[in-house]
Amino acid sequence: MAKQINTSDIHSKNLLPLIAAASALRKMEILKSLIVETKTRKILFKKIYEALLQNYLFTGYPSALLSLKLLKELYPNKRIPKAADMNLYHFRNRGEANCKKVYGNKFEKLISNVKKFSPDMAEWLVLEGYGKVLGRKGLSLRERELCIVATLAALKFEDQLYSHINGAFREKASVEEIQSVIESLTLIGEKNISVFGLRVLNRYKKEKRLSHK
Repeated sequence: MAKQINTSDIHSKNLLPLIAAASALRKMEILKSLIVETKTRKILFKKIYEALLQNYLFTGYPSALLSLKLLKELYPNKRIPKAADMNLYHFRNRGEANCKKVYGNKFEKLISNVKKFSPDMAEWLVLEGYGKVLGRKGLSLRERELCIVATLAALKFEDQLYSHINGAFREKASVEEIQSVIESLTLIGEKNISVFGLRVLNRYKKEKRLSHK
């Protein structure tokens, strides 16, 4: 029997990250409940669409397609946004700009390190990840980073989670907000998901010498 959740317990600011995480874990009944709750709270359809669409970077096409299909079933009369212009030059410019926002002066080192084991992936990271996808309208980069934090915590990708905690923090999300997103994951999965995420967050706070604020 599918697990039921009390969506009224969820803070509105955590709904989109939880939607991203539920999609990543393929908890479809929970995802359905969360999407229905967004209607009650009048969260924009485009925000939900973008949170699910960007997940393909982390969970693959099959998972994203499944979740987007469910979204359309729950919002049958909503117009789906037109496909964006596939301008690679534009993607590179905004990809580099967004990646530098997240990684700061470590951007060049990141690209250099990735190139050592996959020049293709280094290119795709900028063009595909930070340019084509995370540079889209509909969600701010801060909102996108908080959704990514939830997804990566749910999937237990430690190094990537650490990087995107840093990305969320650099995009002006407070430590408290990031912690709230991670703690809320107990509502859609096993407690160890939040335990894992908080461990990575605590390492980040310790290494960056951050307070709990």
